[in-house]
Formats: sequence, C-alpha cells, structure tokens
Amino acid sequence: MKGVIVVGAGPVGLTAALTLARAGVPVTVFEREEGLGSQSRASTFHPATLDLLDDLGVAGPLIARGRVVDRVQWRDRAGLVLAEMGMGSLDGLTRHPFRLHAEQSALTPLLLSALEAFPEADVRFGTRVDGLAEGGTGVRIRMGRSWARARYVVAADGAHSTVRSSLGLPFHRVAYPTQALRVFTDSPLDELLPRLAPLTYVRDVGQSCSLLALPDHWRIVVRIPCDARNPLATSSVAALVRRALPGVSRPVRVVGADRYGLARGVLPSYRCGRVLFAGDAAHLTSTAGGLNMNAGIHDAVELGRALAEVLAGEAGPGALDTWAARRRAVLLDQVIPRSEARVAGVQDRDTSRLAAAMAGLRAIAGDPGATRVYLAQASMLDTLPQAVRNR
Repeated sequence: MKGVIVVGAGPVGLTAALTLARAGVPVTVFEREEGLGSQSRASTFHPATLDLLDDLGVAGPLIARGRVVDRVQWRDRAGLVLAEMGMGSLDGLTRHPFRLHAEQSALTPLLLSALEAFPEADVRFGTRVDGLAEGGTGVRIRMGRSWARARYVVAADGAHSTVRSSLGLPFHRVAYPTQALRVFTDSPLDELLPRLAPLTYVRDVGQSCSLLALPDHWRIVVRIPCDARNPLATSSVAALVRRALPGVSRPVRVVGADRYGLARGVLPSYRCGRVLFAGDAAHLTSTAGGLNMNAGIHDAVELGRALAEVLAGEAGPGALDTWAARRRAVLLDQVIPRSEARVAGVQDRDTSRLAAAMAGLRAIAGDPGATRVYLAQASMLDTLPQAVRNR
C-alpha cells in the first residue's frame, strides 16, 4: 500500500514507472502482453521529450539508435524547396536542438533496463488487469482471481484502456475525414531527391506527403480517404508513391505499408479518484507532427514527479488535480490545434488554405526570430512547466 501500480509497459507507462522509482516510490507495472511491443508505431522524439528522457538517463543511448534531424523542409512535388528551417535555431532553449527519428520500440527496452536497477520496481508481463475498485486509502486491482493493492494507479494502457472501461468513463472520439497510409522504403530518398532534408513535407494540392528518415529506412506518410478501396494493394501503393514523388529518378522500392485511422479525443478529466490517466488512455490526436506520444511522455514525467511529492508528504492530493488540469489544457489548447494546423489544406486538398499555410511558413523561415519561436512550439518546449524547463 506504499506504492503505485502502473498499467501498461509502453513508453508512457515505463516513463512514469521510472520517474517514480528514481524518486524512491515502490512501483509495479502490469502489462498484458508477454513482452515489450515491437511493432512499428510512433517514431518521433521532440527536443522537449529528449530533455526529459535525458533526466531519466536514457536519451543518450536512444539518440545513438536513431536518426538526428537537424533541419525541416517543405517542398512541392516538382522538387522546389518552399521553406527550410534549421533546428540549430533552438540553441539555448534545449539541451537537444534537434528532432530524433527512432522507433518507440527503441526506447522501451532502455526504460525497462533502467527500471530494473531499482529493487522496489517490478514489471510483470502477461498480466491482464480485469478491473479495479477504490476504497479509502488505496486501490485494488483485479487480475483474474488475484488482487493487488496500491496507493494510486497510473493508467497508461493505451487507446483501448481497460482501466478506463472498468471505471465506465466517457471517451468521446471524433474521427478525422482521412486515414494515414505509411509506406516503408529502403531506397535512399535523400540520394534520389537532391537536398532532401531528413524531415520533409511535400505540400502540393495534387498530392501531399511527409518524408521521414530513420536509421535504416524512410517513411512516406500520406493522407487517404477513409473509404479508399484496397489502399494496401501493391499497385495502389506504387501508384501513390509515383504521384507523391514524381521527381524521383528511379523506382522507389517498397518494403512494407500499413494504414491506421485518425481521431481526436480527450478524457473529461485525467484523474478519477486514485486513478490517473496518461498517454493514449487519456488523449488521442492527429498523428501530424508526431505530438501525441511525446505529450504522453510529458504526462508521465510530470505525473511521476507530482505523485512522488504527494506520497512523500511534500504536497497534498490537490497537486494531482493541478497536474490533471494542466496536462488536459495543454492537449486542448496547444497540442491538438498545432497538430491539426500541420495538415491545413492537405487532407481536404483546399488550394487556398494550402497556399496561405505555405506563404506563412515562408515568411517564418525568412525571419530568424520567428523561426526560433515556431520551432520551439513545434518542439513542444513551451508546453513544459517552467520548473521543468529550468532544470
């Protein structure tokens, strides 16, 4: 009853657990799968997130496993560079003035290894949480026929959260009018398209896409209609790549493709008594800009610090309400609007909106001060509380 149970061993759950363990809080992680997830999911780590992971001792090895992005570029399908910004503009605002592209599955083993160094931290795989009940000074968690008890529970069990469902909490989702299609290629796009940046947005009313360089492959991310027929068929994917990248001098070799739905949703409150929600269990956003997982990691670090203070008697339980309200406001007022602004004129192929968005970006790119502000916001540096930024 001294400690905390974390449900979910993804990036958010393990970050929360490690933050608590480093503060001396006994913590147990329950994960329904038999091991860490290995499937391709989020792949972007922003400077603000790298700063937080650095405080946890895992940023260095993560950077070694990823692709450093030192500039961001916008171009049209003809290859004309419309705007470009160097991440070095963030010098002095962050210890990591760059964006990192790496699979989220590169982070979770680092978090787990760091967590295993703490004797009062326990990670139990193959353990499915079936329900929970709060009473007095703690929470009881049911797993089949057994129960576990803790002072608080952190629900980091994803978009289909069992904890959230067990409590009967409403989670209204609004679907976006498009889906995301990801195409994986091992063709060297930066050789096929001269001056291509490791993060490039192709913005064209005929066909827009995002190009992300990872250590061993590139990703081409395209918005497609929700009712697209056979979008994963080999011929469909090949045609889409040709349409998105008409200037490529030779065929692009596709090694895989997948698609996923897009929606936004935010819990009415991230706190329900002694249960705290973080990451996808608390919020969903458009994947544009790679903000949602990063926001979840921020949720976890701030929550871990607040919980540790409450359990140590250094703060009252009201600190958890403050955390919950602040993180929810960040999602509603900053993360979601910025994510949606990234695809202005793209998913609806609105020529005027797209032209206006690109004109704005060109103006920003031509002004060093405006570039610094824009990249700071895109890097989520302004969403961290002042106390964290000053660390």
